Order: sequence, then C-alpha cells, then structure tokens
Amino acid sequence: MTVGTKSLLFGCHQFILHPIFVFWGWCELYGIPRDPRIYVSILLHDIGYFGKEKLDDEDGEKHVELGAKIVRILFGNYWYVFTLLHSRHYARRLNQKPSKLCYADKLAFCLTPRWLYLPMAKLSGELTEYRDNCKEYVPLNHNDNEWYNFVYNRLNKFARGI
Repeated sequence: MTVGTKSLLFGCHQFILHPIFVFWGWCELYGIPRDPRIYVSILLHDIGYFGKEKLDDEDGEKHVELGAKIVRILFGNYWYVFTLLHSRHYARRLNQKPSKLCYADKLAFCLTPRWLYLPMAKLSGELTEYRDNCKEYVPLNHNDNEWYNFVYNRLNKFARGI
C-alpha cells in the first residue's frame, strides 16, 4: 500500500479526522462556513493522495488536482481554483495566492494533538518523508518532538498571519 493511501486511511490525512481539523481551522480563522461548497472542498481537498508513493515529490504535489476536479464538476471553476490553491506549492506554480482553504489546512496541523499526529505520521510512513524534507532545519538526529515543534511554530505563524 502506498504512503498516500495509508495517509488517507490512517495517517495525517485520514479521510474523517483531517477534514474535522481543517473545518476547525476554518472556523478559527473565518467563522463557521455558511456555504456548503466549503464543506465539500474541505472533505475532498486531499483525496488525490490516494495511490501516491510519496506526498511531497512532483507526483505527490499533484494530489490537489483530483479533489479540485471533482469540486469543479459539482460547483464550477471558482471552486476548482479554490480547492486547487489549498496547496502553497500549486499556488506558487500558478503564480497565485493560496486560497483560504490553504490557511485552514495548515492550521489543522496545529490543531491536531501531537499525541495523535505523531503516531499517525509514523504508522503511515509520512513522518520519514516529512523529517527528511525538513532536515536542514531540524537535523535527523533530533527527536520527533523537536521536529513537530518546529513545524507547529512555522505553520501556526503562516496560517494565522503572525
């Protein structure tokens, strides 16, 4: 089973838990959404991780496309772009600003309790990739809690515009 599939089933992008934390992030940043299309975008934004070998390689960064395409079929081009731009990488690639969904998605990391996040990341195999991608900031000989603290602080500042 691929890391992307494991992420959706029992990892950091678990198809029930992650949308709950993204919704919570949205509510903290913008209030309770009134538009049901936001709920659908929150539910589908990471569905494209299914079958991905890695999450942060060139193919993994395209995970945004599947959920965005489904949202476009349902609601049109505006919501396609809204969902697509939940990725900072994709936003940079298209020379666009990230959508509001991006900020709620990043805040979701901070809202997911460490005691839940780290075991999910280890079980799915995501943590190895995440730690490797971040090794210039948090060397691999540092423990997972030090990595988590670094990422938490960075994403919290980004999401909240601090």
